[in-house]
Amino acid sequence: MGIFQRKPADGPEFAPRPARPRVPPNQTVTTTFYTLTAEGVPAVDTDHFTFRFWGELLQPAEMTWQQLMGVKHTVMTADFHCVTGWSMLGTEWGGALVRDVLEAADVKLSPQAHFVFVHCVTEFTTNLPVEALLADDTMLVWEWKGLPLPTAHGGPLRLLVPSLYAWKDAKWVSGFEFMSEDRPGFWESRGYHMHGDPWKEERYG
Repeated sequence: MGIFQRKPADGPEFAPRPARPRVPPNQTVTTTFYTLTAEGVPAVDTDHFTFRFWGELLQPAEMTWQQLMGVKHTVMTADFHCVTGWSMLGTEWGGALVRDVLEAADVKLSPQAHFVFVHCVTEFTTNLPVEALLADDTMLVWEWKGLPLPTAHGGPLRLLVPSLYAWKDAKWVSGFEFMSEDRPGFWESRGYHMHGDPWKEERYG
C-alpha cells in the first residue's frame, strides 16, 4: 500500500492510501522525470501573475504570486504516474495544499460546484471532480526536490494530483473555474479519459 507523506510546520503527518498496489497496472518505474508537453514552454512573470477563482462560487476571488507564497507551505512526498506508462515514486514536492490555498483566498464554493476546470497561462486546460481537487494530497507546487520547479516541468506553478494520471497535473496553472457540470479539457477533448484513475487504467475515454 502506497502512502504520501506531508510535513507541515508542526511535524510529520502520514495519510493512508486505499488498499491497492503502489504501482498502477502496466506502469514502469523510473527515476527520470521526462519532459512531455503539448505546447511551447511559456515565460511567466511572477511579478505580474494573478491566480483566479471563478464560476460556481459565492463570489470570485484572486491571488497575487506574493499572496500565494504566503499560504502555509507544505512539503510532500508523492508518486507520479504518467499516462504514457511510466511512474516516478517517492518524489518530494513543495508548495501549498489546494485546500489551504482556497481557505487563504476565502473561496467559498456554491452547492452547485461539482467540477473544476483548470486553466493555464497557455491554452491548456483539464477537468477534475471537486473531490479530487480538495483531496488531502492535491497541491499547487512550485518546488521539486527542494529547488524551484523547472519551467519545463510547469514552473513556476503546477497542479499536483497524485491520485490521477499526470496529464491532470496541469503545468503553468493560472486559475480554477468551478462548474456544475463536467466538460472536457485539452486532452480529454482529444480522446483521453474524463477522470484518469491510474489503478483503473482510465487512459482513454
